[in-house]
Amino acid sequence: MPSDRRLWLLYSIILLDVVIGAAIGPVLPEFVRGLARPQLWMVLGTGIFLGVQLFSAPVLGRLSDGWGRRPILVLSAVGTLLANALLFPVRATLYFANRFSDGLTNGIYATIRAAITDISPPERLFRNLGIEGAIISLGFVLGPMASGAVLTLWEVKPSQQVAYVVALAVTLAALNVGLSLLLRETHTQRTPVRGAELRAELIRAVNPLTLWQRLREQDTPDRGLRPIVLMQVALTLSTGYYTYFVPFISIGELHLDARGIAYFFMFFGVLSVAINYLFYTYLADRLNQRRAIFWLALVGVPILVGYGFVGQSVTRLYVLTALDCLTLSLIQGLLEGLLAQRTTDADRGEIFGLNQAVQGLASFGSTLVLAALSVVDLRLPWLWFACCLALVAWQARQQLRQAELAAALSES
Repeated sequence: MPSDRRLWLLYSIILLDVVIGAAIGPVLPEFVRGLARPQLWMVLGTGIFLGVQLFSAPVLGRLSDGWGRRPILVLSAVGTLLANALLFPVRATLYFANRFSDGLTNGIYATIRAAITDISPPERLFRNLGIEGAIISLGFVLGPMASGAVLTLWEVKPSQQVAYVVALAVTLAALNVGLSLLLRETHTQRTPVRGAELRAELIRAVNPLTLWQRLREQDTPDRGLRPIVLMQVALTLSTGYYTYFVPFISIGELHLDARGIAYFFMFFGVLSVAINYLFYTYLADRLNQRRAIFWLALVGVPILVGYGFVGQSVTRLYVLTALDCLTLSLIQGLLEGLLAQRTTDADRGEIFGLNQAVQGLASFGSTLVLAALSVVDLRLPWLWFACCLALVAWQARQQLRQAELAAALSES
């Protein structure tokens, strides 16, 4: 149980943010359904959302180090509220406007992780970040559940489903603004950001080619930030399937409607919450994290390949999802814990922000790849995701070998 009450508020803020995004997920295909190649436009919208974070995440991360976590969380919550308000008319142009504006202030994840790390004692760091991962999974349950409940209890006509779901998202976003305002600051050792520094930060932020150089400036051989970030990049390339699920199961052979999509994500989320909570509460701190990442990634590769062969079988989809929750879905929290251990009070927000931006760049590139592949065949992106996860396993194995070599040299 978290000893600091601020943890509960941070968990509530991130939960609501995920619920909002997951709630609107089942109706987003309606915004592009009338366009040619709707799966391509769906993926492009995701690419816009992720691509905007290339410059916004480092800026927000640096500002959270200088101004505090609370103002950035409030800004992100307000941004989500305004972005969802754009979705009331069902128009493709407003869908893309939503993806851009929501991505612009989507610094909430990096800032939340920095805030959790601020107030977590070392012995509880993996557990608290693991619970955050379980909370995110819970959001994927409650979002579709809330949408499904609204559509079912009110017996909403198909023509009005989008309006009801968007109204729900706007209401929850307004609530999250209130929760963010209630949060007491977690970051006390701030490094002020002056006007000239902010202008320089903005100039650097619009050039994604500087991201790796900036991480190098923060890194040392003993710190080892970049190998972890590289593993997260490979993992991000593979976990693009989370967003690909909606077009795949709605436009592909399964042809699930909004309610079917909601039920699927409810199953995925409930199982993921239970497994993540148990894993991070009782196992994560006792394992060799890099070895665990290697085996979880290796076993996860055939699962991703299998998604491409579900055909019209909903049962096969659910079985693979259960195996997914037991393997590759556990990797993200382990990598976040390893990265958090290597941050300091002075640069935590900036490093998490840079990491989010690098992952955003990876996601944007992956989105372009899977967009091209999905035009050829909706099953092909699953091979891409599987290859990227195999890269995570290879990277983890390389780091294990280096650690074993270093240990052998120190003993000799």
